[in-house]
Amino acid sequence: MQLFGIEKNQDEIQELIKSNLKSNWKIDRISKVNLSILELAIYEIKYTEIPFKVAINEAVELAKRYGEENSKTFVNGILASIVKEADE
Repeated sequence: MQLFGIEKNQDEIQELIKSNLKSNWKIDRISKVNLSILELAIYEIKYTEIPFKVAINEAVELAKRYGEENSKTFVNGILASIVKEADE
């Protein structure tokens, strides 16, 4: 189950989020909704065989539906940065 996978890999997932935030942002500044969406998407990208484009698209759709006005841009930016970093 994904929930247990996210919990098991929480430290690495949190570190990926922290390292891809702009310098003036802290992880505790991210809304709980956006943080949950990011954690789920990062887990899917790193630990499952779901294509990263699908994981990002689903995360952006969740952010549009449940997040604030600019959540989709924020979530997309963090995830795109993580994928780009992984490809290097």
